[in-house]
Formats: sequence, structure tokens, C-alpha cells
Amino acid sequence: MNLSSGFADTYVVGIDFGTLSGRAVIVRVSDGAEVGTAVHSYASGVIEHTLPATGAPLPLDWALQDPEDYREVLRRAVPEALAQAGVPAERIIGIGIDFTACTVLPALADGTPLCEIPEWRGRPHAYPKLWKHHAAQQQADRINALAHDRGESWIRRYGGKISSEWQVAKALQLLEEDPEVYARAERWIEAADWITWELCGRETRNTCTAGYKAIYQDGRYPSREYFAALNPAFADHAVKVDFPLSPLGGRAGGLTARAAAWTGLPEGIAVSVGNVDAHVTAPAAKATAPGQMLAVMGTSTCHIMNGETLAEVPGACGVVRDGVIGGLWGYEAGQSGVGDIFAWYVDHGLPASYTEEADRLGESPHELLSRLAAEAPVGASGLIALDWNNGNRSVLVDHELSGLILGLTLSTRPPDIYRALLEATAFGTRTIIEAFETANVPVNELIVAGGLLRNPVLMQIYADVIRRPLSLIGSEQGPALGSAIHAAVAAGAYPDVPAAAEAMGSVERNVYLPDPARAAAYDALYAEYTLLHDYFGRHGNDVMRRLRAIRNEAVTR
Repeated sequence: MNLSSGFADTYVVGIDFGTLSGRAVIVRVSDGAEVGTAVHSYASGVIEHTLPATGAPLPLDWALQDPEDYREVLRRAVPEALAQAGVPAERIIGIGIDFTACTVLPALADGTPLCEIPEWRGRPHAYPKLWKHHAAQQQADRINALAHDRGESWIRRYGGKISSEWQVAKALQLLEEDPEVYARAERWIEAADWITWELCGRETRNTCTAGYKAIYQDGRYPSREYFAALNPAFADHAVKVDFPLSPLGGRAGGLTARAAAWTGLPEGIAVSVGNVDAHVTAPAAKATAPGQMLAVMGTSTCHIMNGETLAEVPGACGVVRDGVIGGLWGYEAGQSGVGDIFAWYVDHGLPASYTEEADRLGESPHELLSRLAAEAPVGASGLIALDWNNGNRSVLVDHELSGLILGLTLSTRPPDIYRALLEATAFGTRTIIEAFETANVPVNELIVAGGLLRNPVLMQIYADVIRRPLSLIGSEQGPALGSAIHAAVAAGAYPDVPAAAEAMGSVERNVYLPDPARAAAYDALYAEYTLLHDYFGRHGNDVMRRLRAIRNEAVTR
């Protein structure tokens, strides 16, 4: 299994920094056994409506965070997981982290976040912008238009569009809306790299976030001329991000005395290079070979796959050399809303009678609705939905798009609506897979990770819609396990990430198989989904975008 000598009875720590909380897991290096875990919820959570420091309202589509919440995960979740594991701290040989992306923050050259400097505490742009901060769409549109006008070769590696979620759009928004904060920021850094800096005391930049979120291709960022054409004051933007890149699984440094005191871990142990939550999950699910697509399904879904050759997939979020596994091209696509859509309906659209019935039966509303929805034949509701309640990440890359439910009648019931939403997200994944295969990037296996795999009704719908078996990750802590795998490599326990993944990863093959009759019925519904997808998403009718503009004008009067 390629385990280096001397590591038989050692452990590593993986930390997954999510949208609302951070999770730490203690993992045995020899076989990937998870022996302790703990979660710490962020005190500030997602800052969407008002800035806590001032109480001032935030504009639409903003999503900020407080970096102190990230440190608290180190102080609380790691010691708690270690205590639960009952493992002596001296047996821990490494620590690794992953982060939601693009979550990015302005900082000084020593790593101090600008929002922690008293004079900037009341400035919203001084805070980390969470991945779901979508207020830079206007900047993203200009970035894309200029790239196509100038014939920038890198734009094709992102499916033809850069997202408003990513580094450059958010940085341009910062410059244009608060130039003083932008000028003071000596670093514009992904949270994955920033928290790694907090752990080891050294600034690093990882190949994953640089490639997918900061437009780093073929050894460089976009040119100074390109940035200047966006805005003359943006010409030197690369100065804030340009730093030697470190490979995934590499050693960023040793754990500092300060971080050791926070975590209860030995000073000097290996700190692995930071990574992205979805991408780091691939080795945890043993999805490291070309053609194995990993769908990390939670509030949103991220689709990750490796390939031996470079191809341009329309609407993909990016293709990056060494972006997932060293030596391969890493492909990424995604859906901006999946679990968030189901939660939205349960929280805001479900009658009280259903929640009361769920309580009586000892079920969650999601379990009740899924069970009731599964009783009906495919197509019986007469509904079709578009899964764009949080915009579209792939393949249209447009966060001004919105959700749609078509076919509502007076006989429509909540389980009908809920099932239509489940099906819509499956149709969205099928659209992404077909885009890959049309671009001659074959998908040979689909592996699912994330919290939504616990819904068997949803998983069966996906198998039927996509017409292929679903394999499932064997761990409930996919990102944290993936970070632990990278920590084991950084500590020298394995020669590379694939070798560590083979020993420490876990997957159950072909758990859900497509039913031929249901799959045929879903083909007819998918054809209708595709018509609506192209009509509303490819400028057949821009009513969604017009409604967004009307909304924005109304709330800012």
C-alpha cells in the first residue's frame, strides 16, 4: 500500500471549513480510519444582511464572513476531535485543510485581514467574501466580454465565462466600490491559503485555487494590459496575488507554536498546502483516475474529474493542470443551488400540516416529502422545474438566472413540487455530463459525496435521470478525510496523493442502478427541461434577467 516505514501507528488531522461551520477529523494514516471528529459552528455564520460591526445594511447578493470564526475552529474543533479520538497528540504527524471557494479576503503583507484593523472594521469590503457572494456579476460580465474581444486564450479553459464568484470579479468590485480598501490590501488571498498561513506562519498559494479561481494558466495570470483595460487602477492587480505556487499534497511548513497552542497538536508537524473542499474530496472517494466524475452534493454541487488531455468544455468552471491530482488535467463544473433549493422550499413553502405530520412520524420534512414523492410514477405531477434558484454555474454561468416551476395546477401538492425540484437538480447534472462528453471528455463513473447521498430517493432519481450507476463515497466526512490524506502525503507517509487515496480513501461501487422504465420516462421530461433551459438561459427570452433588473431597481430606490 506504499506506506512509508515508521508511519504504521500515526494519525493526521483534516479540517473542512464549510459555509456555516468547520469540521475536524482525526484519521489513521495506515488505513484512513476516522477515529474522532468535531464540528464548530461559526458565530457570525454568513453575513448577508447587515454588517455586525456597524449594523449597516448590506446590498443585495452579498455574503461575507469573519476570519475569527475560522480561528475558532482550530481552537475548538481540533482539541475536541483529538479528545474524542483518545489518540496521544505526539502520534499526530500532520494537518491539512480545505475551504469553500472562492472565499477570498484582503490582507496586509503579514497576513492580517483588513477587517481586523480597527479603522477598516466598518467597511464591508474589508471582509472575506464568501463563495456565494454574487454581487460582482456586472464585473464578471465585463471580464468575459473583454476577454472575448481581446481573444484571450485562457477564457476558453473556463467554458467561455468567468464567474462572479471568483477572485478577479470580486477584486474588481472591491476596487470600484471601495478603492481605499483595495489600495490598502497588499494581499488578495483565498481563505484556504490564509488559514494555512495561520497554521504554519508562511504564505503559500496552492495550484487549485490559483487555477480555478484566479485565472492562473500556463504559468501566469492575465496580463497587466488586460487588467488595465478593465480599469486603469486594476493594472497591477497581479501584484496582490502573484506568489510561487505549491503543489497539492506539498508541505506548506511546520505548525507554529501559536497554532500548536490553539489546536493541542505538536509544534513543527507537517502542514499541507491548502485546497478546495470539492477538489480535496476526490482522493477521499478514490476518484483520482481519468473519467471518474465526483459529484460533491450539499447546498450546491461541484463536479470534479481528472483527464489526461486538455479539452475545452463549454460552461465548465475550469480545467487546470495539476488542479486536482498532479500530472493530470483537473476539470470542474457545478450547480449553484441543490440542497439549498430543497431547504428553501421546506423553510418557506411547506404548509404547517406537513411539518406537523413529519414530527408525529419522527421524520424530517425532507424525509417525509421524499417518501411521499417516491410513491408517484415519473411524470405524474405534470411539473417541470429549472434548478436556478441560486443562479446557474454550469453550463450557462449566469447568476442572474432564477428558478422556475412550470405546470402548477390547483391539484398540485407539496410532494409534487418537492419531487420536481429534486428532478431538476438531476437534470442539471445530466446537462453537465453531456457537455463533457460532447467535448470528448468521457465520464466513465459517477461517484457521489456530500450530505445529500443520505437521501435514497434523490440518489435513485439521479441514477434514473443520468442513466448510469451511482457509486457512493464511504465516508461522511469527505472533504475533511481528503484534507487528512493530503496531510499524510505532506508528512511523508505516502509518496503521492493517489497512493494515499488508495490506502485511506473509501468508496462503495454501483450502489444505485438505473431502472430502464423510469429512465425512459425521464428522457421525455429531460427533453422538456432542455427546451426551457435553452429558452430562458440562452437568450430565447431574457425575462429572468429583466425581472432581476426590476427587482434591483425597486429595492435600491
